[in-house]
Amino acid sequence: MFSKFAYTIFKESIQKYHIKDDVYQTFTNPYPKDDIARLLYRKNWIDTVQWHYEDIIRDPAIAPTDALVLKRKIDASNQDRTDLVEFIDSYFLNKYKDVTVKENATINTESPAWAIDRLSILALKIYHMQEEVVRTDASVEHIEKCTQKLNVLLEQLTDLSSAIDQLLADIEAGDKYMKVYKQMKMYNDDEMNPVLRGQK
Repeated sequence: MFSKFAYTIFKESIQKYHIKDDVYQTFTNPYPKDDIARLLYRKNWIDTVQWHYEDIIRDPAIAPTDALVLKRKIDASNQDRTDLVEFIDSYFLNKYKDVTVKENATINTESPAWAIDRLSILALKIYHMQEEVVRTDASVEHIEKCTQKLNVLLEQLTDLSSAIDQLLADIEAGDKYMKVYKQMKMYNDDEMNPVLRGQK
């Protein structure tokens, strides 16, 4: 099942990041150029670094200049994330390009890659909630609360994985079809963002 394959890649990326646990560490992709695993690994690495950017920027003692630099990094990371999702959808579009779509086929509310994006974020939530569960410096109440949350996250993992695999099976069978819309974010475009346009 593709969801299990993707989740395994996501866990590998998360574990590798946390060896150094440093947002500025060098990124190395262990997968070959034309392998979908390469896109999945890169996608999750972006998500993992951004997760920690978001932790850092919430430090109440952060200097305003440092916060601004970090905000720019988060913006760039969001753009990279969107680009990776579109690359992953391109993989599926190519994979299923010869499928005969049935006359009564329907479109899904989100593309496969955006569902996989949610799976990547969920992998991070599970990793970090598990860290909370095994903390030795936390109260019993905190551990119990986080254990309950972890159980919900694991249930979400089962449900989301099943939904992703069913969507891919439906696309492959022609019962659903893919339609990908580019995100077309306007705030990064110096012709569409009036602030950027005014600086030209």
